[in-house]
Amino acid sequence: MPVYLDSFSLPVDREEKMIEVRMRENGGDFGYIDNVYPCCIFGEKGLYDLRFARMTVFYGGNGSGKSTLLNLIAEKLKLARVSPFNSSELFELYVLNCEFTVGDDDEGEPYEIPMGSRIITSDDVFDYMLAVRANNDEIGKALERGKKAYAELKFGGTVQLNGMDDYEALRLQVQARSKTLSRRKFLRRHVGAEAKLFSNGETALRFFEEKLKYDTLYLLDEPENSMAPKMQLELAERLEELARYCGCQFIIATHSPFLLSLSGAKVYDLDSKPVAVKNWWELENSRIYFDFFDRHRRLFEKDEE
Repeated sequence: MPVYLDSFSLPVDREEKMIEVRMRENGGDFGYIDNVYPCCIFGEKGLYDLRFARMTVFYGGNGSGKSTLLNLIAEKLKLARVSPFNSSELFELYVLNCEFTVGDDDEGEPYEIPMGSRIITSDDVFDYMLAVRANNDEIGKALERGKKAYAELKFGGTVQLNGMDDYEALRLQVQARSKTLSRRKFLRRHVGAEAKLFSNGETALRFFEEKLKYDTLYLLDEPENSMAPKMQLELAERLEELARYCGCQFIIATHSPFLLSLSGAKVYDLDSKPVAVKNWWELENSRIYFDFFDRHRRLFEKDEE
């Protein structure tokens, strides 16, 4: 069970120096910075270093720094990404001052960050769903045009071959009039087939099933978005399989109790000061769920009678 990324250090003790340097670059003694992000987030939380397991989870409310940590790690490791992220004039300098170490394999040799490692955000999943629907819309329009063209080729006058310019039309007509090629097969061959549509949650789950490969490091930013609880559980089971049997390492930012409870996961509570590693059942989100269902326990017990 490889741990490709072993540790990551934040330059919290150098933030003031970085701000001073950038202010001078912006105008000498009168220089200023509009936005010091990502400085001044982690120092007050006492977060300087992170140590990773094969599955590590960042938990915390909005603004706690979950996504910022993922983006800092992704940029430092130069991981592939699709969606843009919140940046600032200090972000690149901050990344430059971050440090990391890799784990060792069974023979004591240091790992390399695997090729194909990437950060995947909820925006990537939403963009994928929108792309599928847009593709289907285009194919749907092309199908209507294709049906008209098919009818003209099959039942209209025979195309006359007067030169090479007529060859393609004649070839299509021969196919349209072939007894072995139905209209459906003709349209699929020349127009394409619509991707099968599922619910947003099902499409998101299929996205991860297609994208997650073996022996790879993945940073996942709130992957549970748009998934119902049942599908979040299915995603959690898949992540556990990939980490346990398929050589993957995951670093995940999430609110979901189903992902917080990943077997063997190391959970950082970014809401606590200082930031601490906790059991998933000790976290506020998990307690809120527990307290809610515990208040209504009699309703569930009544159903079992």
